[in-house]
Amino acid sequence: MTNKHYAIIGGGINGLSVARQLLLDFPDAKVTVFEKENSVAMHQSSHNSGVVHAGLYYEPGGLKARLCRRGAELVYKFCLENEVAYDECGKVVVALSKEEEIRLNAIYQKSVANQVPDVRILEASEIQDIEPNCIGTSALYSPRTAIVSYGDIAKKIAEEIKRKGGSIILGQKVTHLTERFNKITVHFDNNEHHSTVFDYVVTCAGLQSDRLAASSGDIETPKIVPFFGQYYVIDENFKNYVRGLIYPVPDPKYPFLGVHFTKRIDGQMTIGPNAFISFGRENYSGKKINISDIYDFLTYKGFWKFSSKNMPAAMRELRTVLSQTNFVSEAAKYVPSLANVSVIPATRGIRAQAMESDGSLVDDFVIRKQGNITHIRNAPSPGATSSLAIAEYIVREVMSHG
Repeated sequence: MTNKHYAIIGGGINGLSVARQLLLDFPDAKVTVFEKENSVAMHQSSHNSGVVHAGLYYEPGGLKARLCRRGAELVYKFCLENEVAYDECGKVVVALSKEEEIRLNAIYQKSVANQVPDVRILEASEIQDIEPNCIGTSALYSPRTAIVSYGDIAKKIAEEIKRKGGSIILGQKVTHLTERFNKITVHFDNNEHHSTVFDYVVTCAGLQSDRLAASSGDIETPKIVPFFGQYYVIDENFKNYVRGLIYPVPDPKYPFLGVHFTKRIDGQMTIGPNAFISFGRENYSGKKINISDIYDFLTYKGFWKFSSKNMPAAMRELRTVLSQTNFVSEAAKYVPSLANVSVIPATRGIRAQAMESDGSLVDDFVIRKQGNITHIRNAPSPGATSSLAIAEYIVREVMSHG
């Protein structure tokens, strides 16, 4: 492995995790990470809820289920070994009706199949033993669900990469890759290319993953359609009304989860996120509209097919976008004593949602190998939880290092 040179495109938590795993498994390999920003973890890695998901919802046997469970274990171990804050605050998924109880039981069955530790169903009278201000007809309790800062984890991984002899090159936007005779050239947006040719490349481009893959010769679909999710921090005087995480039971009629309470690693309590189309793949402020990104989804037939099937969901989410009062009232269904709590805007995340041309959302992780290039095409939640396990999977099962 001494003469093998790997390039990783993207300095978010997934790209950094892959670079780290390569150096762990092949200490003599040369590993170079290219990141377009001037720091690592500037996008989805630092614009998320910070939840270490336990694996409740995912289809047993799928990549999400497998890599989430393994990833949660690896994140805990990494935080312990590197003195990164980790809070096992627990989570309740709360049913408000008999209909939701049926769906809740199905989630419980998946949790058991996925070997999520210590999950159990709570009767209505037991919910307040866990969350004293929460109401519901029943709940699924996951005591091992935790919270972290994935931005902090990514920065620690970056430090480890450098200690192990890897390189992280910042401020270099990669536009495409070309492979010839099993050697890969990395091209930048200034029409230059890297003087070194690489033996293997892994692209971890998040919100730009479809564009980089397609420009490098991979298939056009699935395409990324960006959805923003706004979080709000509640008045600090009320943050202790919720101990950990309170989630709704997912409704299969809606493509996204719905507003919930999420404790943050700094001790603040957040409400969020909603989910609505973003007028820019990297429009974290909500003010930087990107015409090219808008044109991209408006001219994609998959977006219009998705929209036609999900108009009620769009109207529900739009109400929370336009009104903080409606946003808070969605969460207050579970904690009525917070119905009038004041909130301030916090993190706005943008979900890199992969969508097929028929309008269906891609649920599982999508990792495709094209020659000696491996593309992460879809890694939404629990992508951050799974990052260290995704890296193991790519390095040990997807790539060939011959």
